[in-house]
Amino acid sequence: MSPFFFWTASALMLVFGAAVIINRNPVASALSLVVSFLGLAALFMSLDAFFLGIIQVLVYAGAVMVLFLFIIMLLDLRAEERRRINFVAFAGGAAVAVIFFGQLYLVIGHLHQAKLPFAPLAPMQVDDVHRIGLLLFGSYNLPFQIIGVLILVATIGVIVLSKRELH
Repeated sequence: MSPFFFWTASALMLVFGAAVIINRNPVASALSLVVSFLGLAALFMSLDAFFLGIIQVLVYAGAVMVLFLFIIMLLDLRAEERRRINFVAFAGGAAVAVIFFGQLYLVIGHLHQAKLPFAPLAPMQVDDVHRIGLLLFGSYNLPFQIIGVLILVATIGVIVLSKRELH
């Protein structure tokens, strides 16, 4: 993988991931999340995990985000009102972030394995789709079905909550 491509896709994910949090408009946040998902799909593609990259685009950037946008539009959320920034909370959050990244730097700096390049991947005899299918429907069948039911219940709940009585 080209370092330029990696850093470009990583920067894309970080910038739009921050935009998800910073934006006060829920639609703009959801669209920023879509671009972040596309950056993640690009990283999957660069690691030769083509199936995961395509599924990332189809399932997350496509279906799940359309569902999120549908729910946002159905609930008719307005942009959050502008309010003053709590500087004590902002300074505390910034301090925790600086401490976290400092600790992360120290831990990675002391690991011998972190300084070594990755070994090249061995060519696979079985394709991605077959392995992921066996894993999903073999080891993770119950959680896979529970998530499907949870998404169905959430969608029904949003429709019931957004239903307005006409009297």
